[in-house]
Amino acid sequence: MRVAEARPPGAEDVWRLISAARGDLGGSPSAEDVAAAVVRLLRSRPPTDIAAFDWPFEELLAASYRADLWAAACIINDGASDDVFDYFRGWLVAQGREWFERALADPDSLATHPEVIAAVAGVGDLYGEDVLCVVMDAYRAVTGEDVPRTSDPVRIPDLDPDWNFDYNDEAEMRRRLPRLMALHDGEEER
Repeated sequence: MRVAEARPPGAEDVWRLISAARGDLGGSPSAEDVAAAVVRLLRSRPPTDIAAFDWPFEELLAASYRADLWAAACIINDGASDDVFDYFRGWLVAQGREWFERALADPDSLATHPEVIAAVAGVGDLYGEDVLCVVMDAYRAVTGEDVPRTSDPVRIPDLDPDWNFDYNDEAEMRRRLPRLMALHDGEEER
């Protein structure tokens, strides 16, 4: 009888991990709480298993490196530098697969997310900086070392040139992200 080789984790495994972390927390947890729960879950695994999650997490973050999402983050967080956009993408991963995929399919759909509604109303920004480091934090907690790099880094895609415009151009933002801009302008019911 042949023993099956262990398959490296992929996006499905990351989503199961995020779902388990969110489930452990209940309610509407913050991105920071989700990150801490993911670290706790990963710390229960052997170091090689923890390190194997680095690539699929990076792939999800690369998939969300999109100009249309950056424009959405600018509306939601009232501006988005490179770092703020990274933190926003960490927040988006912490929301789970359904919201992540919905936002990738239509960034304007974020106008219905309760935390987005609150953020646009001025009740804080949507940052998930801690989510960007869950694998590194878990690996360090278990080994005291950095995650070893065993492959080339995930390639960040080029931004869509059709979205290469000034995100301060409110008319263009209204045309492209009408629901988020209506929320921003106070036209949507909160």
